[in-house]
Amino acid sequence: MNKWGKLSMGLLLAAGLLAGCGSNNDKNNTAASGNGGAASTEAPAKKLIMGTSADFPPYEFHKMVEGTDTIVGFDIEIAKEIAADLGQELEVKDLPFDSLLNELASGRIDMVISGLSPTPERAEAVGLSDIYYKAEQAVVVREADKDKFANMDALKGAKIGIQTGSIQEDIAKGIEGAQLTSLSKISEIVLQLQSNRVDASIMEGPVAKSFVKNVKGLVITDAKPEVEDDGYVIGVKKGNTELLDQVNKTLGRLNSEGKIDEFVAAASELAESK
Repeated sequence: MNKWGKLSMGLLLAAGLLAGCGSNNDKNNTAASGNGGAASTEAPAKKLIMGTSADFPPYEFHKMVEGTDTIVGFDIEIAKEIAADLGQELEVKDLPFDSLLNELASGRIDMVISGLSPTPERAEAVGLSDIYYKAEQAVVVREADKDKFANMDALKGAKIGIQTGSIQEDIAKGIEGAQLTSLSKISEIVLQLQSNRVDASIMEGPVAKSFVKNVKGLVITDAKPEVEDDGYVIGVKKGNTELLDQVNKTLGRLNSEGKIDEFVAAASELAESK
């Protein structure tokens, strides 16, 4: 064999060795993936992204669960049921209430569950589900002012703290001479009450009860806001009929099984526990 033949043979042997090394590295990389050397053919579960404002107990709120800050509440339990019926993994995003519908329209979240009232304006902007819960409105004040604000007429000209973009904000706007302080979170409004920056706040009934139970010095007055309350709905992106149909199907099942009342009772107890 001449020198060119020897060189060609050497190159072939080197190529074979390199190919063998590459094969071993590939096996090592596959094993490191944690699948025992076998490539996974299972697609990751699709996520259902829920937007909410998690300062609305017992609907949605933060709670330490086994040492971890967790968003809980009966709206969360409803969302879990919807995700399970879809075969999807639930992801919860805590956002300012007044940004939720914009996030929905942009597609950054799939649905809004956050004590959402079905106003005509919202019905034009997003798809709204069937009503899943109804509750009364309440007026919260400092304990010393309970008799002072015993009816809605007494709130005329008062300083009222209210959640931005809420149905309660619409109620407060109809009170003659009321001076409104609109804030994103109910917890911020409570601080305004405690520090005498506002005289009163209008809140959804169960939410008011939860804060009064847990915040010393606050009470619910005898004042009864009059509002045509159609209840609360779930919002999805306009035109997403497939998701809306499934949401309504799940809500129908939960109502027929009495599950929503169970979720409300459990969440209310959790909100009141330390």
